[in-house]
Amino acid sequence: CPPANQERFANGKLVTVQFHPCAQVVMTAGHDRSVSLFQVSNCSMNPKIQSIYLESFPIYKARFSVDGEQVIATGTHHNMFFVYDMMAGNIIPIPKVRGVEERFLRNFELSPDGSFMLLTGTSGYLHLLSMKSKELISTMKVNGRCSASAFTPDSSKIYSYSKEGEVFIWDVRSRKCLHKFEDEGSLEGKCIAVSKNNQYVACGSSSGVVNLYTTDVCLKENHPKPAKAIMNLVTAATCVTFNPTTEILAVASCDTDEAVKLV
Repeated sequence: CPPANQERFANGKLVTVQFHPCAQVVMTAGHDRSVSLFQVSNCSMNPKIQSIYLESFPIYKARFSVDGEQVIATGTHHNMFFVYDMMAGNIIPIPKVRGVEERFLRNFELSPDGSFMLLTGTSGYLHLLSMKSKELISTMKVNGRCSASAFTPDSSKIYSYSKEGEVFIWDVRSRKCLHKFEDEGSLEGKCIAVSKNNQYVACGSSSGVVNLYTTDVCLKENHPKPAKAIMNLVTAATCVTFNPTTEILAVASCDTDEAVKLV
């Protein structure tokens, strides 16, 4: 296949590449302060649909909303974020969210049902926002610092992985911690994913080990045994993700070239 973004290569590091949830479109975003959309076609060209430029806002992460009508983008050194309304063509700045006292807002997750946006704060704080109004609903806190979170497919629970190697399971409706467990052998948590069929949880750590658990042991045991420990990465596991049918797990490290493994 030709490069997806060959009609406009980025001038800086790309931090996001994501397919649109319902159209044949791919988005790229990165440190050159731009979000670009390309038509994914079978021919040799993937024509650029448009690029939007966010002045003095190097992008840390960008995601399509679940309905595919918005793009949410956070910056590397800002306590605000942007929403791009694709239907109206408007760029809407979301200044400081009331009740969220954070110097920087970088990492976030969107719930699969499209209702919530979860902002990862510092000192273990997790801020749950309404996707509709972008206002704060509630704040939760893990022990230590939170490095990654993932919603379950039905959006009823959140798995939060701390830098200290503990995983906290939250009930979205009550915002109470249902359970917590220790990720076996983890020195520092890096990334977490829940499979689409809600059968597995994958935890990637700084040592490069990715532990695969079944969700039933995660909810019951404090020291669960992994169903499989994946040792193929030699640098920190910075990305884990399941394919939609839960047959393949991709594990990757951004610390070295070509460190992507499919399990």
